[in-house]
Parts: sequence; C-alpha cells; structure tokens
Amino acid sequence: MFDSQISILKPYLPKYSIPLVLNYLNKWNVNIKVSEKRNTKHGDFRILPNETLQISINKTQNKYRFLITLIHELSHLVAYEKYGLNIKPHGNYWKKTFKDMMKPFLIQSIFPDNILNLLSNHFKNPKASSDSDFDLSIALGKYDENDGKRYVFELEKGSSFEIYNGKKFILSDKKYKRFICQEMNSKKKYLFNPSAKVKPI
Repeated sequence: MFDSQISILKPYLPKYSIPLVLNYLNKWNVNIKVSEKRNTKHGDFRILPNETLQISINKTQNKYRFLITLIHELSHLVAYEKYGLNIKPHGNYWKKTFKDMMKPFLIQSIFPDNILNLLSNHFKNPKASSDSDFDLSIALGKYDENDGKRYVFELEKGSSFEIYNGKKFILSDKKYKRFICQEMNSKKKYLFNPSAKVKPI
C-alpha cells in the first residue's frame, strides 16, 4: 500500500522534496489519492466513516502547488491528532503545525527563488489557502497548465468572462482589493478576488 502511494505521488512532486515527503508518510498512516481537478479547492483531508484518514489532491503539472497542498492537508491530520478534533480547521494550532511541517521544504533545491521568497513571507502567518495570498498565487500560477484562462485583475473594465460553473459575468469596478462583477442573467453583483482565474468571452 505504502509503495503504491509513493509511486503515485512521485511524478507530482519536486525531485528533492521526495525524501522529506517519504519521511512524513512513514510517520502517519494516511491514504493519499490524486483527484481530477476541482474548481473550488486544491485538496482536502477527511476522516472517513470507517476512520480511515484520507487526503485528496488535485492532479496538476504544477509540482510546487502540489507539494504545498500536500503539506497543507497533512498538517490538518497532524494538528487534529496532536490537539484534538475540536480545533479550528485553519486556526492557530493548524498554522503552527503547517509552519513547522513546511519549514524543511523552504530551500533552493526544492523551490525557485521567486516562490521561495514569497513562501518565507507567507509562512509568517499562513492563510487557509495560498490563493488568498495575491503575490504567491500569481507566482505559483506561472507554473500551472496553460488553459486559456486569465486573472480577473488582468481584464479591462467592461470585459465579459465565464467561471467554472458556466455563469457569465461583466467586470465593473474595483472595490478595495476586489472587483465588482455583474452576473449577466440575474444582474446580481459579486465580488471577485483579483487572482481568480476566469475564461474570457
């Protein structure tokens, strides 16, 4: 079981991160699966009804994003085991665990300098998602597959675009750090993060 998991994970990880990942997986009995892309999350950690511990991570060519997501989800497992199931999912206990578990990976042989510098700053107070860190999200995005999508902040005012569920929007104004966009059908207005990736129409 363990060997099969390692063989599945290796193609998705930076080469020099693999020994460190193996060390973690030797410590905790968890089933890890690679899932097809989900638009609302990069991965998740679950305790199944039969008490099996399971982590799923989106399939991606971006090895840096995959590694960060893997350690993010492993940190949920470790934090729950150490501090109990009643802690906040992305509260201080998880943040401390994530910072500690990610620290050995913050080296030049694993991450390129542009990402490494941003990660060092990000882990002063890690967020629930790397997508919430604008600079880090953009830097990681450069290593994603080319799917024809663009960031909301790259679009001009009045541009129309489509999101993952097929809904279409028109970009209106910027409000603080987000963008006001109007859905074409309902005419309702929504706020979008500048680093949200959408399909221009």
